[in-house]
Order: sequence, then structure tokens, then C-alpha cells
Amino acid sequence: QVQLVESGGGLVQPGGSLTLSCAASGFTFSNYLMRWYRQAPGKEREYVATITGSGSTNYADSVKGRFTISRDNAKNVMHLQMNSLKPEDTAMYRCNAAGGSGLRYNYWGQGTRVTVSS
Repeated sequence: QVQLVESGGGLVQPGGSLTLSCAASGFTFSNYLMRWYRQAPGKEREYVATITGSGSTNYADSVKGRFTISRDNAKNVMHLQMNSLKPEDTAMYRCNAAGGSGLRYNYWGQGTRVTVSS
């Protein structure tokens, strides 16, 4: 059974840091494209970052230079290191896995909440 479980969210001060994790099981993790998305209250879901199975990365402009996406294929885990956090980073963060022929398979975690506030 495919499972994606996020962890590491919480309350942090502006300018602070958090590292999110996404533990994967039930599929060949190393062959899947992994992404982070977020959704703030009253807003549409927003793309955050991508990492390929071989480690190539991509970031949304809003987080570029502040966030770092990584993965450990031996442990089936993806991370999102978030630095210099801003109130506008407040959101539910969810990990996504895409793979198979034509990226036909698409899985989502339940999310972990990040709140950036004084």
C-alpha cells in the first residue's frame, strides 16, 4: 500500500527554520519524482519544489534561496529544509510522488502544518 507521511511542521518565529520530512513506502521511491506543495488558508494549492530520482531540483520563485529539497533513496525519505521563514510561508505542506509511464501514478501525503508567527 502506497503511503506518504509528512512530519516536522510546527510553530516558528519569522526568520527561523524548520525541516520537513516525507517518509515513503509501497512503491519504488528512487524511480519517482518527488514534490512539495503547500496551501495557505483561503488560497489555492501552491507548488514549492521538486526533486528527481537522481537529485535534480527545482524551486518556486517564492522559496528560491531559502528552501532546500533533498532525498535519501536508501531510506525512502524526502526533506524540505526551510530557512528565513516568513509569515507568508504559513500553510499546510504536503508531499507528492509521481511516477510510472507518463507519470500516471500520483500520490499525496496527509500534510504537516507550518505556522510562522510572532
